[in-house]
Amino acid sequence: MTSVLDTADLRRRVQDVLDAELAAQAGVLAELGPDVEDLLHAVGDLLRGGKRLRAAFLYWGARAAGLPDSDALVRLASAMELFQAAALIHDDVMDDSDTRRGRPAAHRALATRHADRGWSGDDERFGLAGAVLAGNLCLTWTDEVYATCGLPEAALARGRAVFDRMRTQLMAGQFLDVVESMRPWAGLADDERVARAGRVIRYKSAKYTVEHPLLIGATVGGLDPAGLDALSGYGLDVGRAFQLRDDLLGVFGDPEETGKPAGDDLREGKRTVLLAHALAGSDATGRARVEHLVGRADLDTGAVDELRTLITGSGAVGVVEDEIGRLAASARAAVDEAPQLTAEAREVLHALVGTATARRA
Repeated sequence: MTSVLDTADLRRRVQDVLDAELAAQAGVLAELGPDVEDLLHAVGDLLRGGKRLRAAFLYWGARAAGLPDSDALVRLASAMELFQAAALIHDDVMDDSDTRRGRPAAHRALATRHADRGWSGDDERFGLAGAVLAGNLCLTWTDEVYATCGLPEAALARGRAVFDRMRTQLMAGQFLDVVESMRPWAGLADDERVARAGRVIRYKSAKYTVEHPLLIGATVGGLDPAGLDALSGYGLDVGRAFQLRDDLLGVFGDPEETGKPAGDDLREGKRTVLLAHALAGSDATGRARVEHLVGRADLDTGAVDELRTLITGSGAVGVVEDEIGRLAASARAAVDEAPQLTAEAREVLHALVGTATARRA
């Protein structure tokens, strides 16, 4: 069955843009010599995977405003994939993740190259430094692709404020995630834990995954304020539901589907809405056990399974699933109630709700 993400042959066209951009940037870097090729490889490996959700939301936000399909619009949408690549590379460094999309994370791959060559110095430090720089390159290229996509300058100027807001808020949202991972939850009320985790979702994931790409596209396309408000509500709801699904997969997902080891979020001690509800729904014994196990890097399969059982028994999975369903319904209603949107885009946005919130494992 053809995915809605392939409507307008979008995923293939986005990949073609990314391949061409990497080739062009390789030319820019050629005068530095072959030593910088590791950075290009790190980015290129990451850009060959992914669902292209953010590109799709930007593209269909523009189409919802009545902008016609064009190679320039696809190039603009592709900027979102470079931005996500930067976020993923940096996120993996901060989380000390081993894998991404079933492959070694960028900092791990670079560290391996250092070790294989027998270079002096610490291989992990080399990998971390290279990954930070590779992510920074992606941020630079995001801006270049936006500015050179080929759409009229006046249209790009309209979308620029949202584009800049997205980039600024995501960086601060990443920091919120770091803060929340360090700040103790002990002694907090149950609803405050949920609220803190929800704030991270809003600014680290929901806005840059769905709302901001949609609004960039729609603003570039000239959609009126009422339509932008409808897309904003849709985007926040879908983005939150997407991250809640991702949190469930981080605990219960199949590594073949998620591209990350089973239970990785539990080892990292991620302060998710799922974990907040698990603590709220557990008795004193269960809560103490969850608090003891979550965040331990040495969690084995048995401990991961024990945590899964405790989280399920707390009722947290059901609470999160209900919230995903509520958010999905709210998003669809927002699209239905926005007469300004084109019929084709409304249909695709409906379908993208299911794609973003599906049980992918």
